[in-house]
Amino acid sequence: MREIAAGLFITLDGVVERPDRWMDLYWSDEMTEGINESLDASDAVLMGKDTYLAFEQLWKPQGDSNPMAAFLNGTHKYVVSSTLDEASLTWPDTSLITGDIAGAITSLKEESGKAIRVPGSPKLVRWLLTEGLLDELALNVMPLVAGEGMRLFEDVGKEIPLTLTSAKSLKTGVVGTVYTRAS
Repeated sequence: MREIAAGLFITLDGVVERPDRWMDLYWSDEMTEGINESLDASDAVLMGKDTYLAFEQLWKPQGDSNPMAAFLNGTHKYVVSSTLDEASLTWPDTSLITGDIAGAITSLKEESGKAIRVPGSPKLVRWLLTEGLLDELALNVMPLVAGEGMRLFEDVGKEIPLTLTSAKSLKTGVVGTVYTRAS
């Protein structure tokens, strides 16, 4: 059975929107190493519409120029959207998930393979978490209070116990954490 594993950059006040505004201040080789390890453990990508559109524009033209571009361009991508259609998915190896999203994701999890990675897509991550479909949540916590922006746990509406499985303090002040659902 496959796991759904999400990875996000987050500020101390929970902001996950537009990490490109502040993440470069704290980027390090340690972060690159951790991300590359998560990519090695994955063989598919799950993302929401907004992340898909942004990533397609950013990563598709880069070919295999770096590990993230090579991974995304060479990996099957699943896009959750009620507004896109198959014809609008121009990035090769991309499938649309619409309709019974929970059922489709459950079916993906039942297939054999490595983890299904969710890069970004905070609304989707929040939904997966509340629906009990997210198996792992990796957060790179930036030593910054953003003050405004979409917060990951905004409007969750219920308690969701998690278990901290690892935490590492990086040289730049970022804390890399990994959580799983509490059993």
